[in-house]
Amino acid sequence: MSSHRTHRYRVTVNWLGNLGSGTSNYSAYGRDHQLNAPGKATTISGSADPAFRGDGSRYNPEELLLGAISSCHMLWVLHLCADAGIVVTLYSDEATGELVQHPDSSGEFTVAVLRPRMVITDASRIREALAMHDRAHSLCFVARSVAFPVKHEPTVTA
Repeated sequence: MSSHRTHRYRVTVNWLGNLGSGTSNYSAYGRDHQLNAPGKATTISGSADPAFRGDGSRYNPEELLLGAISSCHMLWVLHLCADAGIVVTLYSDEATGELVQHPDSSGEFTVAVLRPRMVITDASRIREALAMHDRAHSLCFVARSVAFPVKHEPTVTA
């Protein structure tokens, strides 16, 4: 009997960008779309990055990918700290990512850097809390699934 479990996820993406002539040419259509998932009350408004003719007021796929990596890391850190009895009272991350675009318009992320800032209640456990970030990095489902390095530069204070 296998000890592996499979989890399935579903997201619906609806394109909102038919401006009257569909995709008759690169400039003729909008990049706006919406993401929904079963049981979710909130719809995410998406578009392309403005560099690719998108609406900068909406989330783009690159931001959503970076957000998924950062969120996964945070959730693992909080889980590990809770299990270890380290009380976290504040957590934020200023994550960045770099995407290289090639002459043929293809591209890929080359790196993501997480910069979590965490406050804990017990100053004597700062070193241990910092180590939780290394463990979280090795456990994060999203970071383990991407083909580029995900680095982390945590700061922990009490």
